[in-house]
Amino acid sequence: MLIFTHVRNYLPILLILSLVITFGCRKESFTNSKEARLTIGNDSLRFDTVFTTAGSITKYFLIKNDNRQKINISNIQLLGGGASAFKMNVDGSQGTQFNNLELAGNDSMYVFVRVNVNPTAANQPFVMRDSIKLEWNGNISYKQLEAWGQNAHYIRSTKLQGNITWTNDKPYVILGGMIVDTTAVLTIQNGVRIHLNADAPFVVDGTLIVNGTKTDSVVFKSNRLDDPYKDYPGAWPGIYFRGSSINNRLTYTYIKNSFQGLVVEQAASNSNPKLTINNCVLDNIYDVGILAVNSSVTANNCLISNCGNNIALIYGGNYQFNHCTVASFSNSFVQHKNPALLATNFIKQNNTIYTAVLNAVFTNSIIWGDEGFVDNEIVVQKEGATATNVSFNNVLFRAKTDPANATLSNVIKNSNPQFDSINVVSRYYDFRLKAESPAINKGIATPLLTDFNGLPRVGLPDLGCYEKQ
Repeated sequence: MLIFTHVRNYLPILLILSLVITFGCRKESFTNSKEARLTIGNDSLRFDTVFTTAGSITKYFLIKNDNRQKINISNIQLLGGGASAFKMNVDGSQGTQFNNLELAGNDSMYVFVRVNVNPTAANQPFVMRDSIKLEWNGNISYKQLEAWGQNAHYIRSTKLQGNITWTNDKPYVILGGMIVDTTAVLTIQNGVRIHLNADAPFVVDGTLIVNGTKTDSVVFKSNRLDDPYKDYPGAWPGIYFRGSSINNRLTYTYIKNSFQGLVVEQAASNSNPKLTINNCVLDNIYDVGILAVNSSVTANNCLISNCGNNIALIYGGNYQFNHCTVASFSNSFVQHKNPALLATNFIKQNNTIYTAVLNAVFTNSIIWGDEGFVDNEIVVQKEGATATNVSFNNVLFRAKTDPANATLSNVIKNSNPQFDSINVVSRYYDFRLKAESPAINKGIATPLLTDFNGLPRVGLPDLGCYEKQ
């Protein structure tokens, strides 16, 4: 009797446990219905241009079971198999085919894909395609894979010697850095693309000649071509002209997304400017666009835009900037927190100040930045009695106070230059001038008879690198 009572008292509990187990099993059982759908995302997975042998970033797509019950995924298959340029990883395991994978209700599974491109004989980009097939409950779905491959010349931790010419047959990818030796001359023909890794400074101890043209410029940029990394500043170190370097000339050259743009150290050993840049663009550079330390630079028809520091001329030197547009607008990558132009006749090292003669002339130029952090876009600093000769002739700039230690002639202060289009959200910048720009017809005659785009300067020239047509 006691035993019966004991069992009877537990019957409700046993019944509840039985129901929980029964309904739990029903929820976790497999559904075989063909109507049971999986969410697989977009139909295709596309990779940006991938250099041969370099490999790509990893992309992925998600397989989601929106049902309450389990689904048996009978097959996930990379149709190109082992010969495919694409590599597949399903939930941590690499392979070309996976069978009978359980996916719990309301759960997800990751499929990772990357691509490795073998070299070919092609100079132009070429396309590679494959697909991943998924099967469950009699359903079939395909995920299309597409990548563009590009053969390249690879430069790995190399010192170039002699006279070398780079031609526009395929891009140059620089890994680990390179040096143009003291007696070497590297000539880069129009249309060449140079892609540099994060550990790859471009160092010039000899001479660099870049012969870009209006229609076929030369581009230095990161070797990361995939979104969003292709637009990140600071993606590669920069171009460095060291003490022994001479007679460098860059024409129609674009330098983008580096940590520093052009760094020029010490005076040239001859009477020529150490660096001459004509119709060049330095853009989206994290630290400084042009950094010159007691050196000599001539810049004509150049655009230096959206850099942490656009131009810094330190410890004296000799500089000429003619028809240049120097502009910075804060965006999600680079904040405009420093003057667009800094020039000094000194440098401070170990609490000791060293000075050198500074000669700098800015003519027919625009030096501008958005308001917010910076009051004066031009800062000229002087220490000691060493000569500082800095002049601004027919220059439009923004400043609350005139730059000290400088001579101003026919300048325009605090009048918006009316650039054609500035959209910091979409990062679209067109620094050509609108018809109502105060910079139009405010220049003086110079030997520069054409603008950045090779268009004629008519009558009194406009300020900046673009002539309003």
